[in-house]
Amino acid sequence: MAVVLSFPTDADSALDEKPAIFIEDSNVALANPVIESTEFAYNKTNIVHVNDDAVRVAAKHIREKLRTEAYSPRTWRMHPLHICPAEPYAPAEPLTKTCLDWIFLVSALNFSFWSEREGQSGRYGVLWQEGWRSPAPKLWTGYWSLVAALNRALQESIPITDPTFYSSETLCPDSLIEHVFRAAEGCSESIPLLAQRISIMREVGFILCHAFGGSFQSFVDEFQSEHNGDGTALQLVHKVTETFPSFRDEVFFEGRRVYLWKRAQILVAEIWAAFYPGAPGAPHPLFPGPSGPAIHQLTMFADYRVPQILHHLRILSYPPALVRRLRAGTPLAPGCSEELSLRAASIVAVERVRAEMLALEAREDPAGSDTISSVLIDFFLWDLAKRVERGEEHIEGIETAEMVPTHRTRSIWY
Repeated sequence: MAVVLSFPTDADSALDEKPAIFIEDSNVALANPVIESTEFAYNKTNIVHVNDDAVRVAAKHIREKLRTEAYSPRTWRMHPLHICPAEPYAPAEPLTKTCLDWIFLVSALNFSFWSEREGQSGRYGVLWQEGWRSPAPKLWTGYWSLVAALNRALQESIPITDPTFYSSETLCPDSLIEHVFRAAEGCSESIPLLAQRISIMREVGFILCHAFGGSFQSFVDEFQSEHNGDGTALQLVHKVTETFPSFRDEVFFEGRRVYLWKRAQILVAEIWAAFYPGAPGAPHPLFPGPSGPAIHQLTMFADYRVPQILHHLRILSYPPALVRRLRAGTPLAPGCSEELSLRAASIVAVERVRAEMLALEAREDPAGSDTISSVLIDFFLWDLAKRVERGEEHIEGIETAEMVPTHRTRSIWY
């Protein structure tokens, strides 16, 4: 039985706590512990399985879709709800700090958006507008309800993404945070885990204010200074998990620590995508060193949506008992063997898809082989899952399985 690690609720103890992983040599090339530990968990749980034949078929399909749809890190900037930094990159430009603080808070709160009323009326949603450039009203649900709520607050002159503001119970009382996340009229649900979201906001805000000058940009600046401008994405992930207890998405299973790090990795990946240079071959402004961002060291972000589309693509196979539980909407406890198997198998599967895509690239287009990352594959699969769910897209040309519901686990980790 796995045990989910909790994080300290006392912010002072969080600052003094020994890091989960201590790295003596900041320049050492790191292997991502998520890969090795989830391979262990995948084999030990032995519930969800990866179909290697389907991996090969799906890898060709995904590679072709990425090409034909011109899907790239720059696609991130196209979403109407995203706050994008100015170009060219300028550290002193206020929008740089605004964007980094916004990405950080979104990532800190990026968890548990599935609804008890899935497919019914009344699920939690936020009424805002279609985007920053379109004032037409729109109801946002799921993950986008979080983003819309924060954007709506900023538009209402509530500085909700400023750590000095949301860390303070005086400036930003719980009642105001509850107002920020208010549901649209007619919703019978409120945002899930509101108390935990408030606790996380206090924790991470306290740490940023007391150790990093009150902004996530200062945190990134310190990281760059520590690594002489040559820090990689994985090294930034390590710094995030060492600094913020609520980003330590880890479990003990069969006597070993299993690292999943969904929100820590997606935080860094969102930074990578938001600041991805438009000019081909230009260095990344926040990972400018000779080694670049090394984004390929990161894995996919183990949640509940990507496993669903991996099963639909037949990459993951579920035992009948698990399918029955998913269709019945039976909750899976955080850290239970079924939940861990779903998440670990998803990471293993996407690593195998990436390896197959790299092999295809090496045979057909050697110059493009280093552009494929599990991060980009995850971004694509998550978007694909949403389109398939909404009936906007049907996967053509390859065999698919029936779309089953996502697993239901209430957790701060994803």
